[in-house]
Amino acid sequence: MSLLPSATEALFALGLGDQVVAVTHECDYPPEAASLPIVTRSTLQLSDKPSGAIDAAVSLAAMEGRSLYAVDTGAILALEPDLVVAQDICDVCAIPADQVAQDLAGIRMIRQHPHSFEDVLADIEELAQVCGADPTELMNGLRRRIEVASQKARSLPRVRGVFLEWLDPPYRAGHWTPDLLALAGIEDRLARPGVPSVAIDWSEVKAAQPELLILAPCGFDLARAQTEADGMRDSIAAVGAERVVVMDGSAYFNRPGPRLVDSLELLVANR
Repeated sequence: MSLLPSATEALFALGLGDQVVAVTHECDYPPEAASLPIVTRSTLQLSDKPSGAIDAAVSLAAMEGRSLYAVDTGAILALEPDLVVAQDICDVCAIPADQVAQDLAGIRMIRQHPHSFEDVLADIEELAQVCGADPTELMNGLRRRIEVASQKARSLPRVRGVFLEWLDPPYRAGHWTPDLLALAGIEDRLARPGVPSVAIDWSEVKAAQPELLILAPCGFDLARAQTEADGMRDSIAAVGAERVVVMDGSAYFNRPGPRLVDSLELLVANR
């Protein structure tokens, strides 16, 4: 079973969807995943809150030691899974493995913790190996697409840009996203590869003088991201970027799974 949306995507991409017995409330891709039992829920009601209020609520929960997720471990145990896929990279983006490790003791658990784009690809291969699947076709296809997108980017002039993973406050690009930006020929002086995204100030975004400003708030689909961008229009306009592009962070950049290749293609197409 999968406690990680990106792992759910990878399992289905590997042809293992019929072996997945349960998922989280955030596992919305591929559509077939929606028919599976859901064993988690959010502990905070934030769906209608602006990004500033969400950031404040999440920060308060972290300070007080409260989890953002509730997990029905009893339901998981009743399903008798052979394997649980969880993560150790971000307590906000998905259920941390430590939250369920003790209650699920005795069940094999994979803890994914990618920090780079190559880590993400390696995690997909590891997942296939553990599940007895052959990743060759999937990985060859992904790497071909990466090379095609990279070649296209290299044929174009490089672009000075800034990628933001949150808007209020702005969070600079971290973990695997700077790798995608580099492959796409986008020079982001604020991005920090291999480390978590952190909050900065809009004055720092302006000082970077981006020609291209990319907004992909974590966990927001395209419509929600656009709504947030509309609410921050003054701060965004003050940056002075020639172009501002709003993207679906939830579907693409925020999830370390196969669709990061789609994310690279989107970056190249929107340069």
